[in-house]
Amino acid sequence: MLFRHSFAALTLVLGLAGVYAPALADDADWKQVLDAARGQTVYWNAWGGDPRVNAYIDWAGEQADARYGISVVHVKLTDTAEAVARVLAEKSAGRSEGGAVDLIWINGENFAAMKRNGLLFGPWLDKLPNHKLTDPANSPDLALDFGVPVDGLEMPWARARLVFYRDTDVLPNPPSNTDALLAWAQENPGRFTYPLPPSFLGTTFLKQVLIERAADRAALYKPVSEADFAEVSRPLWAYLDQLHPSLWRQARSFPKNAGGMRRLMSDGEIDIAFAFSQSEASSGIESGELPETVRNYVFDAGTIGNVNFVAIPFNAAHSDAAMVLANFLLSPEAQMRKQDPAYWGSDTVLSLGRLTKEQADAFRATDLGPAALAADQLGTMLAEPHPSWIEALEAEWTRRYGVR
Repeated sequence: MLFRHSFAALTLVLGLAGVYAPALADDADWKQVLDAARGQTVYWNAWGGDPRVNAYIDWAGEQADARYGISVVHVKLTDTAEAVARVLAEKSAGRSEGGAVDLIWINGENFAAMKRNGLLFGPWLDKLPNHKLTDPANSPDLALDFGVPVDGLEMPWARARLVFYRDTDVLPNPPSNTDALLAWAQENPGRFTYPLPPSFLGTTFLKQVLIERAADRAALYKPVSEADFAEVSRPLWAYLDQLHPSLWRQARSFPKNAGGMRRLMSDGEIDIAFAFSQSEASSGIESGELPETVRNYVFDAGTIGNVNFVAIPFNAAHSDAAMVLANFLLSPEAQMRKQDPAYWGSDTVLSLGRLTKEQADAFRATDLGPAALAADQLGTMLAEPHPSWIEALEAEWTRRYGVR
């Protein structure tokens, strides 16, 4: 195996099932939540498109059942908007309690829509005993979701960064900004592509290019309605107009997601791919899909990063159990397992300074895989634009380039 299972070591040394329990025993309010949650079923609406993600959610459900008497049903989504639409329909129908959705793995665009339409339960974040382990006062990135204040209405679950990867034997000095990427693609036609918008990763590539090239970057962090969309986005379309003729299949088709890009790399059809996870390339090496010489890299000026959250709808039938499950997801044990690439490979939101020395050392010792970059090699994290830019960019991309 390429990964050391430091999660297992952490569990054995620290007995993490009990690390946070003593604090909860003296918390009368939290004990009431625990008591009310027992016997409930959490319908967790979450993306179901990755076997590792599904396995992790299954494991979390098993732990919630064994520890708290809570059942967890993973409602597998292809798009988070499906769950948002369900909650909105229930509100429109006057269903203010007993809703079908108890917990949602959510992104900035959908969080903004739910917050705007009064579809969120809470604030509830400060009720979670494990929330303090994120060191909220010194973690400002956890208080915003694509620039929208969280206001205690959702819980940070993981950090993520856009990383590129390539085979170092084939491409030892990869292009490290959008200008260099364009020049390289034109010199090597057909050897690069990006996922089809409106897939999350495809739209992220559009935002990455726009952030790097926009003359008025500040406009991207305001609602799109307050900006001259045509003028601000003009550099993006000019760039894509030059890039597309040199893409894989001359941009007549695109991969659907990160897995599609990885398969193209595996088949030797492209030389550069990217993902919103450090573990994508390492997992490909472990499975034999990618050569052992594949390594991650980032652009010199930085890459987009964000925080994953979970939220509870305003009318959730089992909000107590949803909070208990969410609190477990913030535990050192669950966060360690999630960070281990053997299980997922997602960066923790916990502050190591808030953990015991043994816990912090175990996190630092996690083998992130052969392709991963050390934390101090990830460079500058570029903040996500305001979520209102997403729909506008996707609509304009489809109008200009949509594959028909």
